[in-house]
Amino acid sequence: MRILLTNDDGVRAEGMQVLRRIAAHISDDVWVVAPDTEMSAASRGVSLHDPVRTKKLEDKVYAVTGTPTDSVIVALKDILKDNPPDLVLSGVNRGQNLAEDVTFSGTVAGALQGMQMGIPSIALSLARGFQGAMSLPWETAEHHGPALIKKLVAEGWPHNVILSINFPDTSPEDVKGTQITRQGHRDFQMSGVDKRSHPRGGSYFWLTYGARKSNPPQGTDLRAIYDGFISVTPLHTDLTHFDTMSDLQEVFSD
Repeated sequence: MRILLTNDDGVRAEGMQVLRRIAAHISDDVWVVAPDTEMSAASRGVSLHDPVRTKKLEDKVYAVTGTPTDSVIVALKDILKDNPPDLVLSGVNRGQNLAEDVTFSGTVAGALQGMQMGIPSIALSLARGFQGAMSLPWETAEHHGPALIKKLVAEGWPHNVILSINFPDTSPEDVKGTQITRQGHRDFQMSGVDKRSHPRGGSYFWLTYGARKSNPPQGTDLRAIYDGFISVTPLHTDLTHFDTMSDLQEVFSD
């Protein structure tokens, strides 16, 4: 099996080193094509107005001056065009990608681009800030990741779906199991601004994004992570709200 790895924290990020070790348990043919610098919250951004360059860092490892989506496109259309991968893994992200996060996430975007180009794809993220620990338990993702990915690959999933895995921020032995979940919804606004005065006049803003707990129902990705489970959520790109579509079709049926 040939595996392509990407991420949004950058090719040198700790989560990428963890993902390389996870992938090594699955295959001895692992390639890395990932952003040269951090591209967190890049979503599905594509660099249409600037050139994208690659740099070979070592055998089978490339840095890309672009987004996670750019990285997957370059990998599949150039670097691996003659022998494409069987699986795309994106992550392991430094922080959760739950609920509304998935529409911001460059990690999820990397997997979505792999799926869009015909490759089964999985996004992997490690939660932080929920259990009170100051440091991220990377060993949790590394311990549970290989067997979970092998099981998912053996089972398979639809060609127009990615799987988004979130690991809880607990020690490996404290993980309570794995739950297959739906995308949750927080009951508060996560985004904010920190407005500051510029010393030369005027104002500027730091955009902020909170991480406090909401009160989600059972069966959601949020609840699984809060309760110490690994969450696996099937996602796809069809954002159609069918109830509203049906209501509007009736309105315009005349």
